[in-house]
Amino acid sequence: MPVRIRLTRKGRKKQPFYRIIVADSQAPRDGKFLDIVGTYDPMQDPAAIKLDTEKLQEWMGKGAIPSGTVATLINKYEAPAAETV
Repeated sequence: MPVRIRLTRKGRKKQPFYRIIVADSQAPRDGKFLDIVGTYDPMQDPAAIKLDTEKLQEWMGKGAIPSGTVATLINKYEAPAAETV
């Protein structure tokens, strides 16, 4: 039962909003999940990404693997934080 960190879609038609969740890799996209670790809103300019880094690191420490899209979002989230320091 591998665990993945991936997106689940919310929102209305043509107005997507995504939750970044931890779920079993066999679970459906909008099915059961274990935990919510963040959100992603592509409709804002620039796109809004919110992550609970403590939960994210905890799940990755337990062996959860981020999907390709989520890995990209994590990198985008961390890049602006590194520039402000």
